[in-house]
Amino acid sequence: MTAHFRQSVGAAILLISSAHMASAQVTAQDVWDDWKGYMVSYGYDVTGSESMSGNTLTISGLTMAMAMPQNQGSVSIDMQTLILTGNSDGTVDVTMSGTMPMHIKGTDGGDEFDVVVNYTQSGNSLVVSGSPKDLNYNYTASQIGVALASLSVAGDTLPEGVARASMTLTNVISSTQMKTGDLRDYSQRMSADSLTYDMAFDDPESEDGGTFQGSIVGLAFEGSGSIPLDMGTSDLPAMLAAGFAFDGVFDYKSGNSNMTGAGDGEQMTFASTSQGGRFNVAMDADRIKYDIGQNGTSISVTTNQLPFPVDMQMAESRILVNVPVSKSDEEQDFSFILKMRDFTISDMIWGMVDPGAVLPRDPATVVLDLSGKAKVLVDYMDPNIAENMPDVPGELNALTINELLVSAAGAKLSGTGDFTFDNSDLASFDGIPAPTGAANLELSGANGLMDKLIQMGLMSDSDAMGARMMMGMLAVPGDGEDTLKSKIEINGEGQIMANGQRIK
Repeated sequence: MTAHFRQSVGAAILLISSAHMASAQVTAQDVWDDWKGYMVSYGYDVTGSESMSGNTLTISGLTMAMAMPQNQGSVSIDMQTLILTGNSDGTVDVTMSGTMPMHIKGTDGGDEFDVVVNYTQSGNSLVVSGSPKDLNYNYTASQIGVALASLSVAGDTLPEGVARASMTLTNVISSTQMKTGDLRDYSQRMSADSLTYDMAFDDPESEDGGTFQGSIVGLAFEGSGSIPLDMGTSDLPAMLAAGFAFDGVFDYKSGNSNMTGAGDGEQMTFASTSQGGRFNVAMDADRIKYDIGQNGTSISVTTNQLPFPVDMQMAESRILVNVPVSKSDEEQDFSFILKMRDFTISDMIWGMVDPGAVLPRDPATVVLDLSGKAKVLVDYMDPNIAENMPDVPGELNALTINELLVSAAGAKLSGTGDFTFDNSDLASFDGIPAPTGAANLELSGANGLMDKLIQMGLMSDSDAMGARMMMGMLAVPGDGEDTLKSKIEINGEGQIMANGQRIK
């Protein structure tokens, strides 16, 4: 399924579970007109029979259908009956069906598929307040579920028990504000006690199969975005140019997952736990951002190829990618972060590479934190550009090493740096824009690590001598024992110097 399709289905579910509270006057017709207009702007064809009785508007036989981009299929949601009741205080109660089937048709690798997924809710309440151009939704539910009802591929319906997939949210509280002007702007908060998921596949013609189960506790979401009043979901560049944007953050307090799998005679189990995490995704006409982090991760993997489990722990992991995507003559900011702090593996794994326990088994850490400025010379979101990418799609203008840290087996390398780049000079450094700037590095424990590698037979004396000579050329003694430091500079003439001594 395409990203546009997933966003569109998400828009439907957003309205089903949206919320907020305010004081003003709004009617059932106001709410229905806005709801219908929102879905139509997202590309849905909304059909249903409307009838008004007093302050109650009933929509019978309500369906929403939309074709996927590039004729890849279609999706339809059978919302059945929607009842909107105006209250004396100017709010509107919305009553929805307990089960709403979502029907998805498409092709995957040339085979047609037909999927029915049931969206269910129980103990739910939705109250709308505000004004016609500033609607607020207040939604609660004791449980929300999404479950696979049926699946057919190439015209053959899979037998019961071959595949299952479900996801359940408990004790959901959601608040959303929708403001309509030149754009439809929204902000949303949501919390849930837990999210559980259960997926499985069992091939009836072989022993292949697998399960994937888990839960997340203390889930919370906060986000905002803008949606053009009339946009084509099949053209992402046009959507972004028209003002489409979103920025949302998911947080959770803890999580766990378990997976088992079998295939081609191999068996595997996977289990993980975490002490919380965060997922931030944002997109607008200028940038794309993904920021994923997790704390207190523990992983255990077993296979029939190893006589013991592979156990790993990590105190903190994070990856951040924040990059510009739109063509511009101006410099734009970018950033990248990779963190793996206090990474450890079990003694059984250590014993395979270091049975004599020669190397220190302290936790390992890898951190790379970069930021800079670049010019984007093409529109990455344009599919025509993506298929015919030019040789030079952008220019790197500046790069800052905010933090470099590699620590393992008793040795540690750390550093910072700051460089600018001359894109008119591609000759001085073999096709790379000529850099100017400096990096400050510090290395500790390197000699001790090489001594231990020699003791283990993993490094020869001659190799260690060559490495020590190279370190002597590029570094000077640091403040502590077995510590080296180095300042690597590149000047405007293309000269490279280490601690003031020219090496190129």
